[in-house]
Amino acid sequence: MGPGYLASPLAFLVDTLFGLYIMAVMLRFLLQWARADFYNPLSQFLVRITQPLLHPFRRLIPGWGGIDLSALALMIILQVIALALLMMIAGVTPRIDYLLLRTPAELISLLLNLYLIAIIVRAVLSWVSPHDYNPATTVILSLTEPILRPLRAVLPPLAGVDLSPLAAIIAIQVVKMLVMPPLDRIAPGLMM
Repeated sequence: MGPGYLASPLAFLVDTLFGLYIMAVMLRFLLQWARADFYNPLSQFLVRITQPLLHPFRRLIPGWGGIDLSALALMIILQVIALALLMMIAGVTPRIDYLLLRTPAELISLLLNLYLIAIIVRAVLSWVSPHDYNPATTVILSLTEPILRPLRAVLPPLAGVDLSPLAAIIAIQVVKMLVMPPLDRIAPGLMM
């Protein structure tokens, strides 16, 4: 058992823990942008787990035009650290140019996947329990409504069926196909 034996589990832990925390910060950012209910238990959970790292950033970086720039800065810094750690675990010396090019690709990929999953969950929930109140359902509705509302204006319900989630899923997949390959060519992902 050489040093490579621990590399995969360690890389998995770093990737998972950083990814989950970055996703929490991104959700907080998106829920603020969507003006979701701040008193929702899920919103409160996101505030509590992200506040320790966001608080110092808020002192240095003010918001601008309703955009939480401190959350954006925190996501970028955490993603750079995660990529640097993954490179070191893989035995590669981190290069700042690579980190600065790869970080936006990772964050854009996370954003698109987050919306894709949220829209699918919303669609499934609308079939399974359309009128049940649940704090998670409220957050998903708040998160996805800014994306689905404009699509609903263009694509009205057909025979009582809302096709906007399907249109959004197709649009997100097309955006992923158009945006991610050029970003991957500029700064390819780590090969583990």
